[in-house]
Amino acid sequence: MTERTTLSRDARVVMGVSLILVPTIVFGGATLLGIITGGAFGAPGPSDLSPAQIAFYRAGHAHAGVLLILSLVLQIALDHARLGTRAVWSGRITAVGAALLVSGGFFGIAHLAGLRFVLYAGVLSLVYATLLTGVGLIRRSP
Repeated sequence: MTERTTLSRDARVVMGVSLILVPTIVFGGATLLGIITGGAFGAPGPSDLSPAQIAFYRAGHAHAGVLLILSLVLQIALDHARLGTRAVWSGRITAVGAALLVSGGFFGIAHLAGLRFVLYAGVLSLVYATLLTGVGLIRRSP
């Protein structure tokens, strides 16, 4: 018989908030589609973007979706990690923060190179959340 586990309340709350962010990613995709097609499809967006800016927009949109999914997976994994409460919460928050910061960093540097610190903060958050969760899961192993 397999063991049935449920999500912790903390994981459910963070995952619920994360899922509420999905429509912003969908809207971003529709805007990106409008930009790429010159307004023929999707939501209207800025029409005077350079090819490099469009590439940053694409990267920001792609990373938002992928990292949000990773964040959801990490919430489940953190329920099974052998870590203290503070460490678990720091992992939960930095996992979601990484999705926001990395994608926001790409959008930011599309317009102002000085905003690259936002992207780097997101990368550090992602590294922290994944390493913390990985170590916690290894510590849990019998």
